[in-house]
Parts: sequence; structure tokens; C-alpha cells
Amino acid sequence: MKHALLSGFANRLGMPDLRLMPREGLTLARVRIELLSGLTVALALVPEAVAFAFVAGVHPLVGLYAAFLVGLITALIGGRPGMISGATGALAVVMVSLVAQHGVEYLFATVVLMGALQIIAGVMRWGKFIRLVPHPVMLGFVNGLAIVIFLAQLGQFKVPGTMENTGHGMSGGEWLSGMAMWTMLGLVALTMAITWIMPKITRIIPAPLAGIAVVAGLVIALGLDVPRVGDLASIQGGLPSFHIPTVPLTLETFEIILPYAVILAAIGLIESLLTLNLVGEMTGERGGASQECIAQGIANTVTGFFGGMGGCAMIGQSIINVKSGGRMRLAGVAAALFLLIFILFAAPVIELIPLAALVGVMFMVVIGTFAWNSLTILRKVPLTDAMVIVLVTVVTVKYDLAIAVVVGVIVSALAYSWNNAKRIHAVTDMQDNGTKVYRVQGPLFFGSAEGFNEMFDPKNDPETVVVDFADSRVVDQSALQAIEAMAAKYEAAGKRLQLRHLTRDCHKLLTKAGHLVVDSDDDPDYAVAADYSVKTGILGGGH
Repeated sequence: MKHALLSGFANRLGMPDLRLMPREGLTLARVRIELLSGLTVALALVPEAVAFAFVAGVHPLVGLYAAFLVGLITALIGGRPGMISGATGALAVVMVSLVAQHGVEYLFATVVLMGALQIIAGVMRWGKFIRLVPHPVMLGFVNGLAIVIFLAQLGQFKVPGTMENTGHGMSGGEWLSGMAMWTMLGLVALTMAITWIMPKITRIIPAPLAGIAVVAGLVIALGLDVPRVGDLASIQGGLPSFHIPTVPLTLETFEIILPYAVILAAIGLIESLLTLNLVGEMTGERGGASQECIAQGIANTVTGFFGGMGGCAMIGQSIINVKSGGRMRLAGVAAALFLLIFILFAAPVIELIPLAALVGVMFMVVIGTFAWNSLTILRKVPLTDAMVIVLVTVVTVKYDLAIAVVVGVIVSALAYSWNNAKRIHAVTDMQDNGTKVYRVQGPLFFGSAEGFNEMFDPKNDPETVVVDFADSRVVDQSALQAIEAMAAKYEAAGKRLQLRHLTRDCHKLLTKAGHLVVDSDDDPDYAVAADYSVKTGILGGGH
């Protein structure tokens, strides 16, 4: 289903399935595609970086510098070619309270610490735990993110300068009306149409770039009065300069920035690693999670020392890059350098681009990102999976990505534990010598421990009882405690209990519990058959 989902991405975006395409060398044609893809991404980064800077309550250049530095460093050393990183809304909404209470210098210090924590996560190889994210959570993630991207574009349909920062992001503002609104909607629709039709005509120019260029040329030629990039803020600036955050080097400062740094590091890594998996499936790449953690950490550490607000992977811009043909690190590097060129030299030109063109491109990203097939499979998958998809989608929109993923994983894990807890049962039979045998089936762990103890009847069982674990597995300390509690009941009843076919994992658990383990020479290598005598307290093998 995962591969089908990502093939659907390719189809909806009007591009071939890159997992089936042969790798190309660094030819002149490939360089052209990578550079044009980078230019397209850079154009899409400008309004996003400016908007997220406003959300965080900092100067637009703080967001643009973050997009440049984070994008450049992760493109060079990140875990997946094709990924685009920069300032994101998921991080900005966390930063806003820090900036409001303590100022922007504390933000820079926090970003440095955030990067250090991400480097530690990469060195410790914690990125591998992204494998624990179930597929329903992934579906909810892409759906929620698509809705968030869509909602973020709605602010462009409001009169520039009327929105206010409420401390929880930009809100309010007056909607465009009359001819202004109809013109905006028409230009958005034209951009979307060009982006959709262009791949059917030619792939020489990336479809999003063609849409932006045509609509921008039309607006400038006709002198249409529509919102433009320059209406958000001026993007003119100089090179980012090295700057040590001017905060007191005290324990109090550390206590202020640490909670924010931990949250930002977690959100940044979760969003980056999920995007890593998504882009990896689309381009046929594997691995790189730990490398991506380290790259994100280095990028944020450097950004904090150069006056940037930090960032992480951006799924929208990453999809634009892949859709435009960017498959190598060159595209990400080009996007970052083009963004720097915009800041230094081309600001007057870039500020003339109508926001409608960029909104149209992002709306196409929304259509390509949303997993439309998830709407049809909700009736076919287990109820728990359907609930997780909807839950993660809603929480992503209502709160943020990190909380949504954590909630989705927890709910999925609890559902899995509950289903496994119901599997524990025992088949009993009486042997000719009067011994009763319990053949335990199903995993024995914390969730099934209570059900395990309810299977036995020490009061009415015969003098000798055998519990056979050949079809079970003892998993954790709770399982061991359940075995010991069961054994204590039989001991109190004066019955002899034997445990058979316990695995080596169980041997280790029993050893940790203080039991004496004695292995016989004839124990098989593939499993350990064991007897446990309550009366002697000795675990022996070979039965």
C-alpha cells in the first residue's frame, strides 16, 4: 500500500514514477534540469520564509537567512538528495512565545542548542526509530500537512498589511473583495492549469516554473493591481554575518532555552525524517536517517550563529523539487544560492511576482500531497487504522506535526498491544500419569499477563502440572512476574509445577529475576527446553 500511495503521488503530480527511472550521470541536460528545479524551489521559498518569520515574530530576513543556510547545508550533507529544507511553520509556532517573552537573541541561542541536540540524536543513531511510525500515521501525516499547506495559502487572499500577530501566529485581516478577489482567483486557477498541462506538452521547463513565469509576465505586462511578494515585506538584504547570541551564559538562560530547544529539535527531526522516507520512496533511495539528523543539527547550529531562525525539511518544496525533476544535491544547492541571489541582487524583480502564481503552485502541491486514496480505504481497513488516519490528520491541523505523530504512534501501539493481549490462551490435556499439561499459545507480555494468570486453576489441578511455552514467547518483566505469581499459587497449594520450552530470552529474564539457571549439555541450539521446580528453585534443561 505504501508503494501504491507514492506511485499515486507521481501520477497526481503529472510526473513519472522516479523509482522506475534509471539513474542519470551529471550531463549538461541533467545540470539544466537541476538548476531550473532549484530556481523553482527558490521562488516558492520566498513567501514561505517571510510568512513564517512573521509567525515567529522576527524580521523577514531572519526567515530568509534560515531558508538559505539550512537549505544549503542539508543539500550538501543531508541524508537524501532531492530534499529541501528551510524555515517552517511547525517550528515558527513554537518560537513565537520565546521571542515574545525573551527576544530574538534567545531564539538564536535556542536554535544553536536545538542543532546540538539533533547532532547528538544523529550520532546516537536515534533516527532509526522513525521505522516505528505505522503506515496509517504516515497517511494522516501527509493528509494533515496538505491541509496545513492549503490553510497557510489563504492568508494571501487577504489585504496586505491587515493581518496581525496574535502571539499564536498571523491571523485576522480583511479578505480581498470584488474584482481584486476574482482577479486573484483567476490567476491562481491559470497557474494551476499551466502547471497541470505543461508536462503534457514539454518537460524542458519545470511546470511550476512555467506557471510562475507566465502569470508573472501577464501581471507585469498588463499592470494588474494584485498582491505581490513585495507587499509581504522587502527581501533586500546583505550576506548573513557571524553573530554570537548576546545572552547571559548562565544556568538561568539554559533553563529558559532548553525546553524550547528540545521541542524544536523533536519537531524538526520528526518532520525531516518523515519527509526523508517520503522522498526516498519517490526516488528509490533508502537509508540516511542518521545522516539527515546530523545534517539538520549542523545546519541549525550554523544558522543560529548567523542570525537565522532555524528550520527543517519542507515537504511542499521537496515535492516541488521532485516534480520539477530535481534528483541530485545540485538542485537543493542551487535553490539555496538562488535565494541568496534574490536577497542580495534581485529583490526588486522578485518582489514584482504576484502571490497568486506562488499560491497556485502550492495548491498543486496540496493536490499532490493529499492521499486521496485514503478516503476510499477508510471503509476497508481495520477500524483502529481508520481512526488513526483521521486522528493524526486532525491533530496535525489543530496542533502540530510532532504531537500528531506521537499521538498516532501511541494509539497504534496501544491497539497492537490490546490485540496481542487477547491472543493469549491455553490448550489443556491430561496425561496417563495424571499430569495436567497447559499448552500456552500467544505472546506473554504486560498486556496479556492478567489473562495468563486467569487460565490456571491451582486449587483443582492435580499434584503435577506442566506449563508448555512451545507456542508462546515470554517477552518482558511483567511476563516474568506473571509466571512467578502463577508458580507461587501452585507452591501455596502444595502442587509441583514444571515450565517447559522456555526460550533463551526467557532464561535471561529469569536470570535477571534472581533464579538459578542450569543448562544441560544436550540442550538444542534452536531453543531451550526447561523445567522449573518450585520446590527446588532450579531451572534445568533437556526435558
